[in-house]
Amino acid sequence: MSDVSAALGVRLYPDLVEPGGLAPALAQTATAHQLEVGRVTAPEQGRSRFTCAEMTSDRGVVCVSLGAQARYFMIDLRVDGEVQARGDATDLLQVAQVAAAWRAGTTLAELTARYPFMEEMRRHPVAHAG
Repeated sequence: MSDVSAALGVRLYPDLVEPGGLAPALAQTATAHQLEVGRVTAPEQGRSRFTCAEMTSDRGVVCVSLGAQARYFMIDLRVDGEVQARGDATDLLQVAQVAAAWRAGTTLAELTARYPFMEEMRRHPVAHAG
């Protein structure tokens, strides 16, 4: 069994093995559907190089990782390191669509309305001791 197969779990993600992991498969999906997601990168070392992907834009970073027990893609939209929205998609095309919409300037409200599996993270102000 290859490193890719072992890291991904062939039973859950057989479609990600041939391209070499999540990042290349996500880039291929975006290209095939003419979605502009920017450059898709992955960590260089370890298991996560197959199971994680990031797309960086002026608006922040879309981080994607794989579910371990069931097939789903965990999506975090981060701005300055803070998670603004997150969700779980079951289809790689949905992941590419979210990333493309975010990159194109879709607001969080529009994004969560269009993609019900995404949820805006509510910020609660922290009381500062004066």
